[in-house]
Amino acid sequence: MPERVRRRVVAFTGDALGGLTVAELPAPLRQYARFTPARRAKYGGNAMAAALAADTVFRQRIAGRFRELEPELARAVEGGAPPAAADPVDVAAAAYVLRPDGWVKLVAAASEEAQRAEAERAGEEAQRELARLREELDHARTAAREETERYRTELDAARKESDALQRRLRSALSDVKRGEAEVRRTRALLEEAQAGAATHKAAADSEARRLRTRLAEAEGALESSRRAVREGRSVEDMRVRLLLDTVLDAAQGLRRELALPPAALHPADTVDAVEPGRMTPKDIARRALSEDDPALLDQLLALPQVHLLVDGYNVTKTGYPTLPLEKQRLRLLGGLSVLAAHSGAEVTCVFDGAELVAPVLLAPPRGVRVLFSKPGQTADELIRRLTRAEPEGRPVVVVSTDREVADGVAAAGARPVASALLLKRLART
Repeated sequence: MPERVRRRVVAFTGDALGGLTVAELPAPLRQYARFTPARRAKYGGNAMAAALAADTVFRQRIAGRFRELEPELARAVEGGAPPAAADPVDVAAAAYVLRPDGWVKLVAAASEEAQRAEAERAGEEAQRELARLREELDHARTAAREETERYRTELDAARKESDALQRRLRSALSDVKRGEAEVRRTRALLEEAQAGAATHKAAADSEARRLRTRLAEAEGALESSRRAVREGRSVEDMRVRLLLDTVLDAAQGLRRELALPPAALHPADTVDAVEPGRMTPKDIARRALSEDDPALLDQLLALPQVHLLVDGYNVTKTGYPTLPLEKQRLRLLGGLSVLAAHSGAEVTCVFDGAELVAPVLLAPPRGVRVLFSKPGQTADELIRRLTRAEPEGRPVVVVSTDREVADGVAAAGARPVASALLLKRLART
């Protein structure tokens, strides 16, 4: 069956499905019953063609619908005399659905007629297309001749303009050569003037550098003398004031410890005798406390005006070495801030900055002084310098497991304690 006849049969079957009940439809076609006729033909065309070819009852029902919708064409096809004005495709589709005697010949004849008509239409279309193409070719040839004439005219004009431009170019080149000669003379004069100016400028720059060097040396000497006077005065004042506060706090603590009444001077006070001295960090060690007891650190921090120096990385790498350095610093400084708030002691945490390539961006917590050693200097050296900077008599406690650091600060009068002791005390906070 030709494709055009098949499409006409499928289109009519899709229209006819709307007049049948679901029970009258073959099972493969029931899913298309709710579709519109166009969607039935689009999505169920193959299924409808197969059902017409295989299911005689379904085809007879479709033939009945065809007789109802196209009665004249149905009678003419079943009578074997289809009308001459009818479309051969419609005749072939009707013969395929109705299946009268000799329907195969009707379908074949209608198909041949449809193919012949299609061929005639194709020939007419080809003749029309050929005529159109010939007309376009004539127009193109005419336009090409006109375009060629226009190009020739433009070429002649361009040649004349090119000759005029060449004459102007030769004149311009002559002017350029004269200008270049004048530029060379001017450049020679300019270079001579620049050489003289450069000589004067070099002499002036040399004199200015000598004067600036002398001025910088004078300013440096003046600033150094001022800094020396200012630092010497401030350091001495600070040491004296800190030592005075230490003595006053020690006296007040001793007074509370002995429960002395606030009385005036008594005759017995004039008697020369041995008086009890204030407590020092070395006296704490004589009490019944082990070196790893956190209470020992509490007693040391209870001393008046005590200064706690912490070797930062020594403590963090003892307590939590797997953390990154930044998190080690933050964890230790957080614990020291709470410890400083509880004890009231001065707390300084020192980190090794000898290998730092850039300053560490860190906001020190309240109550904790954070210091990094300078390039070329270790944290141990900075701790020993801080210990030596304290006035004699002030209690200083240094937290470090480094034996060299402990021996050095002990020789300077400070009390060293192990890093594990501080970690145990911070664990209780």
